[in-house]
Amino acid sequence: MPAERHDTPRPIAALVVAGGRGLRAGGDAPKQYRLIEGRPVLGHALAPFLAQPAIERIAVVIGSGDEARYADAVAGIADDRLAPPTPGGQTRQDSVRLGLEALAKTGFDGDVLVHDAARPFVSAALIGNAVAAIASEALAAIPALPVTDTIKRIDEAGRIVETPPRDRLVSVQTPQAFRFAPLLAAHRAALAAGCDGFTDDAALMEWAGHVVATFPGEAINVKLTHPEDFARAGGTGGGPLVVRVGTGYDVHAFTDGDHVWLGGVRIAHDRGVLAHSDGDVALHALTDALLGALAEGDIGTHFPPSDPQWKGAASHRFLSFAADRVRQRGGRIDFLDLTIVCEAPKVGPHREAIRETIATAAGIRIGQVAIKATTSERMGFTGRKEGLAALATATIRLPEIEG
Repeated sequence: MPAERHDTPRPIAALVVAGGRGLRAGGDAPKQYRLIEGRPVLGHALAPFLAQPAIERIAVVIGSGDEARYADAVAGIADDRLAPPTPGGQTRQDSVRLGLEALAKTGFDGDVLVHDAARPFVSAALIGNAVAAIASEALAAIPALPVTDTIKRIDEAGRIVETPPRDRLVSVQTPQAFRFAPLLAAHRAALAAGCDGFTDDAALMEWAGHVVATFPGEAINVKLTHPEDFARAGGTGGGPLVVRVGTGYDVHAFTDGDHVWLGGVRIAHDRGVLAHSDGDVALHALTDALLGALAEGDIGTHFPPSDPQWKGAASHRFLSFAADRVRQRGGRIDFLDLTIVCEAPKVGPHREAIRETIATAAGIRIGQVAIKATTSERMGFTGRKEGLAALATATIRLPEIEG
């Protein structure tokens, strides 16, 4: 999610490309419809975009004849932002152009994130970074990772002809972020010129004469291409995932102020909280619950209050970190359950906003987040209105390991 809390001035759409056949991945269906832990790859890829409130429209390009597969993959998604699917073309370039043309027919004109459905582990944080990158003056910005292997260029006979220095080489990922109008214009120009060999939209924008910026990608954001990729995606060696449950608890005392942060939502109140970061007990408890399920310490282990860089920090960063650690371990977040204990402020009016913010930070669906609020019947420090507390439970699945 975005590094700072602010509104993006231009509307944002996500275009998910799911029109390929994925023959190298094996199986009896296109790879975007194969199951990982009981859920289609496309469903995994869509979830973090659906959890991002800043995205106002989500469009999917599908292959010819895949209408029934697509309907099964999105069954149960009740979100008006998900547009009817657009039939794709013969190549990825054709499919993206057709998706952009479909968006244009709706009158859309803002920023667009183009993502490959075969990358199901995209995080909420990476999507937020893409949004932030294109919110500047850039017309195009793409996630990139430094190349760690030595790269060789070979000739037709397989002989090495060049070893380029890797300090200037990067591998690129999706979602790639663009201003909508220039990207559509570049696609139309390429079609008119008969140029159809572009493997990503950044290359097409380069061809059209635009500068393409980069921002850091994520190692976990892999593209599923070969059968072994699916084996790894389902757990180490294709093995089972086991359920892990973690709990978290946090408390903060009231002090002078005019608001509190709860679940990433700023709520007006006649007191503030005494804290090193923004003092969000809800997100702190959820972060500890996830870290507990991972057996990776607690929030103070990773974000010590003695470190000045976390002074006043927005706590959604802590929750996003913990959620990404689950995915980096090859795991899944199944459910987050939160109870907030305070006499005031009232949580009920903000419940749905809190659920949405938590889902976005954790990269999960809002239906995987439960929020309850209660008082302590005027007993104890919360009953005396001296502070507030939160208790959280996280249910995750991780590859089974020994030890």
